[in-house]
Amino acid sequence: MTGNISAKKVKRGGAKLSTRLLGPFGVFLQGAIKEPGMVGAVFPSSKSTIDNMMKRVDWKNCKLVVEYGPGVGTFTHRLLAHLPEDAQLLAIDTSAHFVEHLDKTISDPRFKPVLGSATDVERIVKEAGFEAADIVISGLPISSLPLEVAEDMVDATYRVLKPGGAFLTYQYRLKARRLTEQAFDRVDKKYVLMNVPPNHLTWGWKAA
Repeated sequence: MTGNISAKKVKRGGAKLSTRLLGPFGVFLQGAIKEPGMVGAVFPSSKSTIDNMMKRVDWKNCKLVVEYGPGVGTFTHRLLAHLPEDAQLLAIDTSAHFVEHLDKTISDPRFKPVLGSATDVERIVKEAGFEAADIVISGLPISSLPLEVAEDMVDATYRVLKPGGAFLTYQYRLKARRLTEQAFDRVDKKYVLMNVPPNHLTWGWKAA
């Protein structure tokens, strides 16, 4: 029994040490180890990915942005930097590890982390007091999801968006783009080499 308790203490101590030494990357790495199927890469998204993904959005007219799979907040902080003062950002994640980290490290009143599934986005948006979202951005590894779950998520995303809204994905495989092409009225595409690994950016637009 003593050996087991000591091992647990060492493990917890190692986790705290890695978080202190590596910062957000340490938290990201812990999340990847705990739930490898829900983390899409070993490294967070690059500045090039974030800049390219965000520059096509009319941020000044956004009232509600939803983020799927925020992780340690690599995109989250940039989203908040672009949002108007009267807008809100809902960050939905199935990992309590990441939700707790974001809740502790982001004090912005416009931000709300939610423990839940992206397939429930319509309910989550309504519970937050909104009828629809302007933008939904997803960092989820969609290619690792069962096809039925991925289709349900993309369909729910289309329904929750306002006319003229967009679904943004950054992925290393093309499953998310194909599903977006099936559900959305117009799709824009870009390939970003300056990322580890390089990734596919997709903007799915709902007709105005």
